[in-house]
Amino acid sequence: MIKFGVAGNSTSFYDEGHQTTMEAAKWCADRGIDVFEYSFGRGVTMNETTAKALGKVFHENGVELTVHAPYFINFSNPDPAMIEKSIGYVLSSCKKASDFGGDRVVVHPATQGKMTRSEAEAVMIENVKKLHDVLMEKGYSDMKICFETMGKTAQMGTVDEIIKIVSLFDQYYPCIDFGHINAREQGILNKAENYNTLIQKMLDFLPETKVFNMHVHFSKIQFGAKGEIKHLTFRDDIYGPDYRPLMEIFHKYGMSPYVVCESDGTQAEDSMEMKKYFYSLS
Repeated sequence: MIKFGVAGNSTSFYDEGHQTTMEAAKWCADRGIDVFEYSFGRGVTMNETTAKALGKVFHENGVELTVHAPYFINFSNPDPAMIEKSIGYVLSSCKKASDFGGDRVVVHPATQGKMTRSEAEAVMIENVKKLHDVLMEKGYSDMKICFETMGKTAQMGTVDEIIKIVSLFDQYYPCIDFGHINAREQGILNKAENYNTLIQKMLDFLPETKVFNMHVHFSKIQFGAKGEIKHLTFRDDIYGPDYRPLMEIFHKYGMSPYVVCESDGTQAEDSMEMKKYFYSLS
């Protein structure tokens, strides 16, 4: 079944007087939100006791927890010591996901740096292979590592690059951020057939289960010549992309992704707008 969720707490959550994410479990459940993505973007600092308590209260309210790993992961770094750190960040994120009772961790793959694109890709592929070996060794074979398409031209994470990564191992899944793709490609998702082309391309190169059950990030994003500038809300009518053609494709093909909204402060409201539209298609 398709699931709709939020990346972190919305402005309305705090406006209503709530203060801690522990309170967000019931708040999300009351609004029909299926998934809450907890970001460790600036580092994994939560202790095990808190993580398990958070997982328990979300489970009791029927809201699934996913994890976003630290933003500073870079599998194209040529320094072996820095690669060890990146692997460590993924492992610590997997530990929190496990404590939460979840099985999905979103990972930013890399930045290009001073290398050519092909050089950076080769380094990245080699290092995500090393990551898989460590994940197996540490007992995280059931954790889905969702590598994300990125929004800036200096970042690794085009659709083609993500397909190459997630083709390597069964537990590697795509996290397709449609706002990032639209920003990086200067507004390419401006008609339904372009969404369809993207989905069909993934189906050409990946097992159907990875595409139908992929992780999704969605938001409207302001962009410039180098790609992503900042996240917007669904009220924006300049940049896009429009979620409706995507929901129509998900419905048409019977897909069941996790659709996590990353709107700027209105993620709960915008996520439920997508969910309402999706179910209106039935």
